[in-house]
Amino acid sequence: MTEKALPAEPASETALRRAVFDAVRKFHEFRFASAPFVPGVTPIPPSGKVFDAEELVLLADSGLDFWLTAGRYAQEFEKALGRRLGLPHVLLTNSGSSANLLAVSVLTAQELGDRRLKPGDEVISTAASFPTTINPIIQNGAVPVLVDVEVPGYNALPEQIERALSPKTKAIILAHTLGNPFDLKAVLEIAQKRDLWVIEDCCDALGSLYEGKQVSTFGDLGTYSFYPAHHITMGEGGAVVTRNGRLNKLLESFRDWGRDCWCAPGKDDTCGKRFQWQLGDLPCGYDHKYTYSHLGYNLKVTEMQAAIGVAQLNKLDGFVASRRRNFDALKAGLQAYERFLILPEPMLNSQPSWFGFLLSVRPGAPFKREDLTAFLENRRIGTRLLFAGNITRQPYFKEAHYRAVGKLENSDRVMRDTFWIGLYPGISSEMIAFVLDTFHEFFRSR
Repeated sequence: MTEKALPAEPASETALRRAVFDAVRKFHEFRFASAPFVPGVTPIPPSGKVFDAEELVLLADSGLDFWLTAGRYAQEFEKALGRRLGLPHVLLTNSGSSANLLAVSVLTAQELGDRRLKPGDEVISTAASFPTTINPIIQNGAVPVLVDVEVPGYNALPEQIERALSPKTKAIILAHTLGNPFDLKAVLEIAQKRDLWVIEDCCDALGSLYEGKQVSTFGDLGTYSFYPAHHITMGEGGAVVTRNGRLNKLLESFRDWGRDCWCAPGKDDTCGKRFQWQLGDLPCGYDHKYTYSHLGYNLKVTEMQAAIGVAQLNKLDGFVASRRRNFDALKAGLQAYERFLILPEPMLNSQPSWFGFLLSVRPGAPFKREDLTAFLENRRIGTRLLFAGNITRQPYFKEAHYRAVGKLENSDRVMRDTFWIGLYPGISSEMIAFVLDTFHEFFRSR
């Protein structure tokens, strides 16, 4: 008589997840194996994502939970970034552009009293900018007042900010251009004298230091982007950070449809009186989850994005070190051509976490920017312009209501003569050497 086989023990969830993760790691090794660099054939993009199997494992882990909106990974990321920055409040959003929209929009809250940003009020920024640093000013009915930048730092000129002030000025929003901190000391002194809000756009500057402190910790609000081109990636994603608890509560409302309720997704009755509120002209006891105090949006991040961000944040120190190392190598290799090119300079008392390597063709050089960028692109070395250049020259800005300080001459120079090349962690020393050889070849031909 043959023995019957015993039924297999049911697999535990932990064991099943472990099997999935092992398969994901094998898939990563197969799908994303690195290929050797071939000069002139392998692209050297200006920016890009750098990841390993850990991002895929955490992405799979979040997917297996099938909790698709913000959850445990979002909370973990917010706490980890807050610890790194030394800030108590980090609020994830679906993009850096949304983070800027949220940061400016929250200043319109009635709770802010006389400091509230109202239609027709003015907000100072730079003309040489990314559109979504400036667009939220217009979207909220305020007027952007645009100042020029200095070269070779490409940040706002403090003396022009002084000139830009008017009785209608309520806030200043400035980006740390390509990771190079703007003159925070000067800007904060101006803001404190006039009781102005300061928003630091740090979308290109995660890890940058000013006087030994992380950028985003100086102003009232800071914003970050986690697009694939940035210092870490979630695919899409961003964050608003602050040390101001009052602003943080307002940020949560504006991000989450403008609702008055502060329950996390999937939670009910955090306040303990969900059906006991009397707000606005609503009947007493109207469900607090469906009570709206602000003109808000839905700008939340997904749990899958946050899971990738958790893995990426663990690599940030190495990423920043690679960016600084590549910046130093490019600057040392291009110093021989300073009679033709303006090389970037960090802000005094800063340690930038560089996003890209900015170059401007000097006036009188025997070539145009387009000659050099075409030469680089033909050898698979990617180039980018400094975003919108002088944004007042952009097609969509022709109908915008704004005020400019002076003639914005440097912003026009940026529009005409400036570009940048990559230094992100995916660019190896071998690639840097080829980039420098290509510049040498270009100048030998001139």
